[in-house]
Amino acid sequence: MTTVLRASGSSEFLRIVPSLAGFTPRRSLVLLPFRGTRTYGAMRIDLPDDGVSLEEYADAAVGLVARVEKTDALAVVVYTDVEAYSTRDGLVLPYTVEIDEVLGCAADSGLRIVDALCVMPSGWASYLDDEPVLRDLEEGAPPVPGLGDVSGDQLAGTDLPAADLAEKERVARALRDLDELLAHGRIGGVTGRENPQAIAALTLLEDLPAFFESVLTTPSDLPPFAHAALLWCLNRPIFRDVALTQWATDLPGGVRTLDAQLAFSGGHVAVPDDLGDVFLGRGPAPDPARLRRALDTVRESAARAPRLSRPAPLTVAAWISWALGRASHAGHYLDLARAIEPEYGLASLLDTMIGAAVLPEWAFRRGA
Repeated sequence: MTTVLRASGSSEFLRIVPSLAGFTPRRSLVLLPFRGTRTYGAMRIDLPDDGVSLEEYADAAVGLVARVEKTDALAVVVYTDVEAYSTRDGLVLPYTVEIDEVLGCAADSGLRIVDALCVMPSGWASYLDDEPVLRDLEEGAPPVPGLGDVSGDQLAGTDLPAADLAEKERVARALRDLDELLAHGRIGGVTGRENPQAIAALTLLEDLPAFFESVLTTPSDLPPFAHAALLWCLNRPIFRDVALTQWATDLPGGVRTLDAQLAFSGGHVAVPDDLGDVFLGRGPAPDPARLRRALDTVRESAARAPRLSRPAPLTVAAWISWALGRASHAGHYLDLARAIEPEYGLASLLDTMIGAAVLPEWAFRRGA
């Protein structure tokens, strides 16, 4: 179902931006691509730092908007903690030079400018006015059914779930014992002296695609041995990539990816392009609800993981967030992962993609 939000002017437009974005931005530039008189969502990027090339910044911002199908116009909204200041020539808005560069780049790209607004602690004003006037901020729009609370900023919802110390210890012990079982190749079979949770986790690994599917059912109620098994898999790239691809496609996609990964590791054949494209954000768009369940699952596991095992689920959470179009959330999870292991491979790759403002191709598609 499509929800239609209507605004008759800049003031009403500002009230609905949080609903379009899914949060209330802070210290951000929000880009809203239009087709005719309609916009279908919002994109957020950080405000430019001192010393950044304004030309490159504007090119990147407008390039994001231009990738959205059938876009012919653009609105921008700056959210800043910096106040405007008065001169003898009138009110000077923060980031005026930067927004002039963005609007000029948009015009050069053939995009019509719908609006350009600046939201400050004391009020808002328009960059398009020859003599900007500070206006009072109005209360936000009423909640939109199905969108939930949008009062938090762009990092709202990134805190890991709470996990008590006893549960963390059970997961750590099951993971440690599972490692030992697998490292010794189960020589001589199970003796009965092993940790029962490690044995249970070992059983789950006998059919990885089925296991990756099962953890999506009740992410918040997984037993410790299931978290241990998942952490073991996510810490091994060959199986981590199976999980990512399966969660972004379906169970048969996971089976194909596992077969392809095993064949590739054996030096036989390359991974099929359509499977590799999933990681790069190409191909059919994943089911957002399925990805959100996967994100819930890896966040729960990250919350219970021993510290040195945490970069893997955090980085997987970053990829899933990126696949959902939440680059800000992805960046937060990458920061957490790099704080533990600065050179973690997948985190470095994702950081490069996000830093270059690369988003999945499916994030730019919309219906006619």
